[in-house]
Amino acid sequence: MRLIRPKGGEIRTPGMKSQDIPTTEEREIRALIEGTVIACQNKDAAALTAQYAEDVVAFDLINPMQYAGADAVAQRATQWFSSWEGAFTYEIHDLSVTASGDTGFCHSLNHVKGTQTGGQAIDMWWRATVCCRKTDGKWWVTHLHSSVPFDMETGKASLDLKP
Repeated sequence: MRLIRPKGGEIRTPGMKSQDIPTTEEREIRALIEGTVIACQNKDAAALTAQYAEDVVAFDLINPMQYAGADAVAQRATQWFSSWEGAFTYEIHDLSVTASGDTGFCHSLNHVKGTQTGGQAIDMWWRATVCCRKTDGKWWVTHLHSSVPFDMETGKASLDLKP
């Protein structure tokens, strides 16, 4: 896909209409999400949670059903990062951002690929929804929801799906 940047303007794809150009809030949230990707790729739990509100709530792919607070997210991130043997790929695809005022949300398809410390190769996609709140001029992640579809006949997660 070719991107166009008009002189002094926004990056857009060919055929994009002016109403499709992201708002300032949407651009700021995209930068926030990009920061989380970089933190994950660097296995940096402190950098990751520096973008989360103290009262963040997360619904993750693994147990428990939910955890709350930036400290709990940091513990989970540290555990997840240490489960990888060396570097791993972490990507966000099809990011859609909507924002107005001090509230925003986004959804995406996320991808991780690498080898876990036990030698198991992982190449997995999942769905993610992230809610954000702007306080004192800074955007914070306030809610995370990750999920994978499941086969209703077997009750098993559909971990082999790809977009």
